[in-house]
Amino acid sequence: MPHLSHNGSHNRRNPGTRATTRLIVAFVLCLQILSAEAGTIVRVSTSLGDFSIELLDETAPVTVQNFLNYVNRNDYNGTYFHRVVDDFVVQGGAFRFELFVGPIDIPTDPPIVNEFNASNVRGTVAMAKLDGDPDSATNQWFVNLVDNSDNLDNNNGGFTVFGNVLGDGMITVDAIDALPIINLGAKASNAPYFTPQYNNPLDFVYMNVEITERFSSAPHLFESASGLLISSVDVDNGDSVISLNFNTVPAESGVVIQANLESVIPRQAFEGIATYSTADNRLRIPTLEANIDGQVSLVNNVVFVLSDPVSAQFTLESFDQ
Repeated sequence: MPHLSHNGSHNRRNPGTRATTRLIVAFVLCLQILSAEAGTIVRVSTSLGDFSIELLDETAPVTVQNFLNYVNRNDYNGTYFHRVVDDFVVQGGAFRFELFVGPIDIPTDPPIVNEFNASNVRGTVAMAKLDGDPDSATNQWFVNLVDNSDNLDNNNGGFTVFGNVLGDGMITVDAIDALPIINLGAKASNAPYFTPQYNNPLDFVYMNVEITERFSSAPHLFESASGLLISSVDVDNGDSVISLNFNTVPAESGVVIQANLESVIPRQAFEGIATYSTADNRLRIPTLEANIDGQVSLVNNVVFVLSDPVSAQFTLESFDQ
């Protein structure tokens, strides 16, 4: 308990100590708030690069769950951005493309109730819907390229924002916006393409969407809890360049990953891309960011060898640390 000072009054605590204590308490409370409000994170891998979205689980719970239902079924993997309007939105989630077949509709779940609670400012992610029907959102979503609040917050019941692009992810989204576009009808009304000239819809900007444990901008990422490995690969020195996801599979020994063939999309080459050679059937990842039970480290010169061509399975052969 406080003791008496020489003048008979209660001795006051050092004001510096008191301020420090308040700062620590405030910091702990802030961490608790951030932890409670942190939303699910998904990573969107595109033909131009990757970006991550933090979902607003508490602000738009129905919309977030609807979105995750599509993600968990691989429905967004291999889809393309079919509508990009300069300085407005980048939109996708509805269609895949198959040569000699054309656009393929992604099956939709029943429409969901509108949950407009957050403003459509730059970098937010919202659901697309039918004109004149606030409760008509299904699988199409978009990223706001600019502050669209004056329009989208006051139109059709307000467009439900359910996520925010994290970190420097808008660099990738802006790069998609800057691409030339082609109009091939309703299912590719303003479709961007990333090749020097348009040849066919394989030149579109495609995407994969996966749930991740944490936000990371590393080009090659592995998470042990889910067994997810995200990578981009130069096949046979430029013969083809792709982005794709792998998942670990049970094995009697070693680490075995299996390619998710639905996630194979065209990719623009970049420094530090992984390589695969059909001459020796080896996948080489220069630097892999590995999240092993919450411990994150960089693993260099990771080599997987194709061990089961039929199932597209690779076995870990070597790595440096």
